[in-house]
Amino acid sequence: MQEANLFEEANRQLTICNACRYCEGLCPMFPALEARRSFDAPDIRYLANLCHDCRACHDACMFTEPHEFAINIPKLTSTVRMESYEHWSWPRFLSRSFADTQKGILLGVGAALIVLFSTLLLIPSSHLFGLHRGPGGFYQVVSYAAMIVPAIALVFLGSAIWLQGGVRFWTESDSSLSKPATGLGPLFRALRDSATTKYLGGGGAGCIYAGEVPSQWRRVFHTLVVWGFLSDLISTTLAFIYQDFLGMQPPYALTSCPVIFGTAGGIALVIGTAGLVVFKLRSDRSQAADKAYSLDYAFLVFLGLAASTGLLLLICRSTSAMGSILILHLAMVAALFITAPYGKFVHFVYRGLALVRYQIEIQGAQNSNGHK
Repeated sequence: MQEANLFEEANRQLTICNACRYCEGLCPMFPALEARRSFDAPDIRYLANLCHDCRACHDACMFTEPHEFAINIPKLTSTVRMESYEHWSWPRFLSRSFADTQKGILLGVGAALIVLFSTLLLIPSSHLFGLHRGPGGFYQVVSYAAMIVPAIALVFLGSAIWLQGGVRFWTESDSSLSKPATGLGPLFRALRDSATTKYLGGGGAGCIYAGEVPSQWRRVFHTLVVWGFLSDLISTTLAFIYQDFLGMQPPYALTSCPVIFGTAGGIALVIGTAGLVVFKLRSDRSQAADKAYSLDYAFLVFLGLAASTGLLLLICRSTSAMGSILILHLAMVAALFITAPYGKFVHFVYRGLALVRYQIEIQGAQNSNGHK
């Protein structure tokens, strides 16, 4: 769908929704929608990123096909999100990965292959398949610098792309609907809603995502992914502190904090990503943009493989298989992080900012009405 036609169709459907208001209790998109009387492109992108794709509105709507209004908010917001990801990203030739998901998948696979082939060329087989135990065992296969320098480069690249995208989102969606909110309250409430996956509940009964019966399972799997990723981030941070500040080299004891957080996070990610893939396979494809599915699958598979190879590395770290599994894990991590700015990972950034904007609008409206 061409951009002009997409936003014309979005304006049509959202105007009908604004007149109906039957779904206002399902998610924050509808109260935010009701605060507006017209919808330009920045408004529509903001509303689409408030949508959590629970699809409860489609089940509740009386104007879906075969009605002549042909309302399909889940597919509309999915399509707009795909457009918004590309619109806010850079450089242009890489941001097209959102529209051409094969390019993004090839980028990830290419990064993994570079790591694997570099291993075969640069690491002697005696190091790769040798038995390495004790402190610094990992670095006898791959040096600390070879691990950390590419990782830092990818993190800074992704952060720079997300930062400029977040700035563009924020400036474009700036609203003068109400008196500006002050303080950190909106930020904390948005973080709370994100951490608890509040709006994946479909208004309370759950998502109508796979089948006709509402279910909380998608929310459960999504929560496992969120907290699993955060747990692994904590593990990596603690490992950095252990090594660079306390002088303790990995691998660490099974009872150490980095291993405990890393193991819990890895298990949560494997279960969460597998569960979400199953839900995607069973879902109604007419309620999402076609490209959104391949983008979701690529992200979930790369994330699941990075987590599962990390767990496998933990299990085999005292065996001669450690070196080859370490390389495989690094390849999966490279694939995940090089595609992060151009894959489904970005929805963490834009949905989080949309929730902050929503909380600011709520508090601003209360301030305008004289409430504290």
